[in-house]
Amino acid sequence: MLEPVLKRIDDGMDASIERWSELLRIPSVSTDPAYADDARRAAHWLIEQFEALGFTMELHETEGHPVVLGHHPGPGGDVPHLLYYGHYDVQPADPVELWDSGPFEPTVVDSVHGKKVVARGAVDDKGQLMMWVEALRAWQAEHGTLPVETTVLLEGEEEIGSKHLRPFLEAQRPRLAAADVCVVSDTSMWDVDTPAITYSLRGLLYTEITCRGPSHDLHSGFYGGAVVNPLNALARVLADLHDDNGRIRIPGFYDQVLEPGESERAAWESLDMDEAAFLEGAGVTAGGGERDRSLPERIWTRPTGDVNGLYGGYTGAGAKTVIATEGTAKVSFRLVPEQDPDAIAEGFRRFLDEHTPAGCSCELTIHSAAPAIRIDPESAWLRTACAAMGDIYGREAVPIGCGGSIPIAAWARGILGIDTLLMGFSLDDDAMHSPNEKFEITCFERGMKSHAALLARIAEGRV
Repeated sequence: MLEPVLKRIDDGMDASIERWSELLRIPSVSTDPAYADDARRAAHWLIEQFEALGFTMELHETEGHPVVLGHHPGPGGDVPHLLYYGHYDVQPADPVELWDSGPFEPTVVDSVHGKKVVARGAVDDKGQLMMWVEALRAWQAEHGTLPVETTVLLEGEEEIGSKHLRPFLEAQRPRLAAADVCVVSDTSMWDVDTPAITYSLRGLLYTEITCRGPSHDLHSGFYGGAVVNPLNALARVLADLHDDNGRIRIPGFYDQVLEPGESERAAWESLDMDEAAFLEGAGVTAGGGERDRSLPERIWTRPTGDVNGLYGGYTGAGAKTVIATEGTAKVSFRLVPEQDPDAIAEGFRRFLDEHTPAGCSCELTIHSAAPAIRIDPESAWLRTACAAMGDIYGREAVPIGCGGSIPIAAWARGILGIDTLLMGFSLDDDAMHSPNEKFEITCFERGMKSHAALLARIAEGRV
């Protein structure tokens, strides 16, 4: 049942890469209103792809970018029901001048693993999304139907916190909760030849602080030393967020944080993670975070707080000696299971109130919040996915954590009552969110085949 599908994938590789490239050429940047029409164009392009595979497709409007929902009945009868999720939006291409080729002109170039496609969204998430689309295409072409009942859910706001997805899931719960499991490809592998299943994801609280001082910009010669400078005050507040050991100083921040078990620690040690190589890939030679924690702990099971943007006052060429009226910082927190984003937000608000000096005020805005998740490593669905990836790679997938956040994973459980299979195929050097983002074609190919192998195992009742 699987072998002819794999052959179709091999025979159709060039066509699959071209369809992937078509989607990459659409600059569906979700955060910038200037690209709203392009985001909608990407949604319609995907609808056309699924309609060609026999899906009944719907475009659902939100207050932001539309959600695409589709359904395929499969062969009929009592068969498993899979919900596939992906996002068609991408990060901005800035800084464009650092790209070696046009960010929305997908380019195939040589790599240490053969060939790679370079473009914004190449791996996050258009390339990974198109892996399972092409696997479904090959299966449909070979067998005339799909082996399972299939629902697809595609959103255009994942890169800005999936702000309208939660109400959509709540409204569509009776339909979506009928699925047995949610399949997502938006995570990573251990290395190019070692597949991985992600069983834990950190959550995300994304905030913005505006620190206000004088009613208007002031001459620093006349007022310097006489008034509190809001930029100085904001820098002081942000510096106070961490202690000398890298721990976050918000009271109660760690109260719900669970320590990893001995089996988890043993599994991490067996992976023999090379911290020096990890840091080298980031272009640094020294690590950060909590000094008494291992690298896997710091990136998989410990919460963080980071300044993602900081601006205010005069930032143009040359000099302008002013005390600005206000300064702004964007601050995000990566959360771990059991931490409540709302409680952390309230704790951060109190921290700001206590640390903002007299003469200034800090306003906190919450842009998005999603809890962390943890999936039972012994889940039957997770074991099936590990084995399916092993059918293609010749070795079963290793269970790993992930420091990133994917809101659908938490909401699939909390709202729909189903777990998520996080079958990711990206590599650490894929430059997600950075210039020259890429996806290895060998990862794209093996990802398609792994998704086909998952369908085969389910069709054969090996769950």
